[in-house]
Amino acid sequence: MVPSPDREPPFTALGRTVVLVADAEAALGFYRDVLGFVVLHDQTADGYRYLHIGLPGPTGRPAAGIWLMPVTAAGERELIGRQCGGRPLLVLYTDDVGRTGAHLRAQGVRVWNERVGDEGRSLHFADLYGNVIVAAQPPGS
Repeated sequence: MVPSPDREPPFTALGRTVVLVADAEAALGFYRDVLGFVVLHDQTADGYRYLHIGLPGPTGRPAAGIWLMPVTAAGERELIGRQCGGRPLLVLYTDDVGRTGAHLRAQGVRVWNERVGDEGRSLHFADLYGNVIVAAQPPGS
């Protein structure tokens, strides 16, 4: 369905997505210390930790973020690291995929599937739970 040109779309931006985690502090360590995310909001209420992280945008404000959401039910635990069935959970853009790959390897992160093509350069890596993440360098950057 194509939106009508005379009508404003109902949404203006992506806010956050959810990554299920076993340990919010360990996940924060990976996403903050290895990938460069910053904490946007960290609050505990009624025994539940609300931890939102994001990447600093060009204006210093994160454009979109992630909820690192600890599992609370037994059935959720089996989804950790498998939310997308082995497909990429996230695509993160970089200006230099070679430098990014070297940084990830130096941090002990598993990196694979490095590609160069008309669409730019990319590589796959896994977070501490095995979620697949793509680092992509668009053409011309």
